[in-house]
Amino acid sequence: MGEGELQHDVRELRKQVEALREALGKVTEPYREIASYLDKLQGLASGYFRLLDLYAKYGAVSPDLVIPGLKDDISRHIVSTLFEKADRNISQITEAVKVKRGTASRRIVRERIQDLERKGVLISTPSSKGRAYRVADDVASRWSQVLGLSKYEDHPKKGAEE
Repeated sequence: MGEGELQHDVRELRKQVEALREALGKVTEPYREIASYLDKLQGLASGYFRLLDLYAKYGAVSPDLVIPGLKDDISRHIVSTLFEKADRNISQITEAVKVKRGTASRRIVRERIQDLERKGVLISTPSSKGRAYRVADDVASRWSQVLGLSKYEDHPKKGAEE
């Protein structure tokens, strides 16, 4: 066997190895995709079991787990109402609290909102109907962490792209 034949055989082997690499890459791609789906499913299952654990420990999964200042029922309902739908005015919040509790005074709801705003739990902004209230971003972030949802945010963290 001459040196020329040997070089020819090596080239042929290289071509075959490269063809095998390409074929293996194509074959393993669906498995990589399935593995990523399984990772996501595992994360969701983990979050679900975390919620069950919180429910078993505390009897409920409510925002007062991350907001230590929520001692009274009305404040808890105000925060949960604003988690459901943000940017509500006092009248809208009072109506939502009435639906949940059965009763609520606009004056007391206003007092609780002002207290929650002083504590940094709520943020107010001017709106066409007076002031609109929403849960502060850091409180919402802590709540997401408790629920195990923070890693599923649909937007990158500030500074992540820098």
